[in-house]
Amino acid sequence: MAWLAPLDALLKEIVVVATFCLEAISVLCVVVGLFKTACLAVKLNRHSRGKEFPFNQVRLRFGSWLALALEFQLGADILSTTMEPTTQDLIKLAVIAVIRTFLNYFLDREMAAELALVQEQKKLDEGAIRGR
Repeated sequence: MAWLAPLDALLKEIVVVATFCLEAISVLCVVVGLFKTACLAVKLNRHSRGKEFPFNQVRLRFGSWLALALEFQLGADILSTTMEPTTQDLIKLAVIAVIRTFLNYFLDREMAAELALVQEQKKLDEGAIRGR
């Protein structure tokens, strides 16, 4: 099986490059999410003068970007764990998978609740316009 050694080395190199790319994309998601969330916060702050600041919208926007970043991080950790995994690698992978699962679950619930509130507000606004 000596012929497998070069293929194994090539596979390890591919995993290292792919892991780096996935981790870089994860970092980029956090940075872009921070920027877009900051822009949204500034925009909402300008439009909500005298009203309550829509903190949930800002939080949900950034949470969505964090969830996306965790997806890429999970992919990177899965790849790096496939090649000679250590106990520490497996624990890290499990922790990230649990965090990602909980974050996505609660983010989905909050986004659904926020969407329901927005739809309810639109109905109330339409009713107020018709009532004029």
